[in-house]
Amino acid sequence: MTKTAHAFRLLAAGLLLSAATTAAHAAEDTLVALVPAGPHPYFSAWEQAGKDAAKDFGLEGGDYRVPPKWELSQQNQLLESLVTQGYNGFLVFPGDPVGGNGVVSELVEQGAPVIAGGGCLKEPSDAAFCLGTDTGNSAYIGTQELIKRMGGKGKIAHFAGFLVDPNTQLRIDAVNKAAAETNGAVEVVQVIADIDAPEPAEEKINAYLAAHGNEVDGIVTTAWIPAVVSANALRKMGDKRIKMVGIDHDEVVLQAIKDGFVDGTMLQNPYGQGYIGTFALDRLRSGCTVKEDAPFASTALTDRFIDSGTTFVDASGVDNYVGAMQAITKEIMADFETNYLTCE
Repeated sequence: MTKTAHAFRLLAAGLLLSAATTAAHAAEDTLVALVPAGPHPYFSAWEQAGKDAAKDFGLEGGDYRVPPKWELSQQNQLLESLVTQGYNGFLVFPGDPVGGNGVVSELVEQGAPVIAGGGCLKEPSDAAFCLGTDTGNSAYIGTQELIKRMGGKGKIAHFAGFLVDPNTQLRIDAVNKAAAETNGAVEVVQVIADIDAPEPAEEKINAYLAAHGNEVDGIVTTAWIPAVVSANALRKMGDKRIKMVGIDHDEVVLQAIKDGFVDGTMLQNPYGQGYIGTFALDRLRSGCTVKEDAPFASTALTDRFIDSGTTFVDASGVDNYVGAMQAITKEIMADFETNYLTCE
């Protein structure tokens, strides 16, 4: 069993108590599909989360289904196929925040509730709500932590994710905001986006650092693969002068934090998104409705946003990152139904 898989088992174990109190209310024929926009390591946590939720809540299934490519047409085709196969609840990371609304409306019209997971659909949308990271706030906090470790001054390079990802521009804006608040002491000198895949990340990050590594004082990464590539690049350079704050919990990044090549990472909670999302879809199928006065937050895309949690960890907390994710998920689960749903 890999360290990551073991971590997911620990997360599941920590949620069993809350699950036991709710399983009796489940609809036994609930078959949930957890569908990202394409292949990506971030969403691998959804696979175990769906299985665990289905087991804990007595559902027919919670299955992870991935389009072959990051193309909206591929995701739409997969979703349309899944509903014909009997799937009746969907956690979907939008392949496009606007273009994804068409197929979501089709699914809801056929009686299958949809929750946007990991990224939001633009309103108006028939998705029940959006459950994901407050990506702007996460990137802002991460950049602030980086600036502290840079001594409050210097030049930052920002390596970001896919431009089709609705979160990418929010992260770019947040990094720029944190830098701007230093009144010129910190400058974002380079933003390289659309590189959340191994080949473009390796090519562009390594080329940039080879040419300009001596000109930057800090690196912030706001997507999984750029974080891994940057951590490896700094390790190969062997010079800990450049400070770095990454994102997510890849084992390469976590080890680089322990070894002092990376200063910290912003944890997200993909397991919690998959677990809570699967639970909520079943509750919606069981007759619950979304509360009109639910304590949703607002984002640039939607007024129906639930933060699945984020936290910064450095060398002092990296060994307990599972505990940090578990605590966030348990906190949300504890009063999720009370806060967000009306159930008969």
